[in-house]
Amino acid sequence: MHTGPLRRRAIAVGITVMASALAVSACNAKTTTPGKKSVLETVKKNGKIVIATDASYAPNEFKQNGQIVGFDVDLGTAIAKKLGVKAEFQDVKFDNILPALQSKKYDIGLSSFTDNKQREASFDFVTYFSAGTGLMVKAGNPEKLMPDDLSLCGKKVAVEKGTTQEDELTPKSSAKPDAGARIDKCKQGGKPAPAKISLDDQNAANLALGNGRADAVLADSPVAAYAAKESGGKFVISGNAYDTAPYGVAIPKNENDLRDAIQKAVKDLIADGSYKQLTDKWGISSGGITEPKVNGASG
Repeated sequence: MHTGPLRRRAIAVGITVMASALAVSACNAKTTTPGKKSVLETVKKNGKIVIATDASYAPNEFKQNGQIVGFDVDLGTAIAKKLGVKAEFQDVKFDNILPALQSKKYDIGLSSFTDNKQREASFDFVTYFSAGTGLMVKAGNPEKLMPDDLSLCGKKVAVEKGTTQEDELTPKSSAKPDAGARIDKCKQGGKPAPAKISLDDQNAANLALGNGRADAVLADSPVAAYAAKESGGKFVISGNAYDTAPYGVAIPKNENDLRDAIQKAVKDLIADGSYKQLTDKWGISSGGITEPKVNGASG
């Protein structure tokens, strides 16, 4: 995409260019049609907000003793409380979340989504965190891999399906015109492209590194750092994170009341100190923000 740096999970939603254009033009239209309840009204009436998340991306969203936990889960619960309702989380395969959100199956998506221009054509986002991509390798880094040189060229790299990291390793196409950043870099250096290993979730990508199927893993910086920390010394992070960009709460277009209420809730959580308590709790304070934005993608 490279209208700016991208981050976690940059799937394309199955809609036409025409539909995207209509969604953008309608951004400032009335929230609802006459006689139709807004999502916020439905949430208030039901006393709960249904949140789709892919619980395989620790420390942001994952399962612990059968329960969905993590920073995003705590944040979503706190947002719901500010709205005067309860949060109900549903574990959904990542690349199914945005299409399901578009069909009104869930109220919002909170699953480490990168706020980028492509997504903003079809959804609104309230930013709440900043993350980059991290490179995770085996302890000792036997292959001497680094994120900012050509050392990944020709190597086997595991990524989660639907992520921006997968896009780095995917050739450009009409559907993904801004993909292939890592491939292009290797090509320019006269090196073979990395061998992409796309897996259904982050746990499978980490396992591929552990069992030797992959030489490295690319994932969001807080996720890679957490996996390395929890690996018992088997994995380490090589180099610094790159392509920092915001995470955003995904909200259906034209649900302006809900969008604005969520932005206010995040602002209030930052102001009263609750937000910092959560980033501290999960060890990710370096990615904390001070001002949530609506559709804050760069580029």
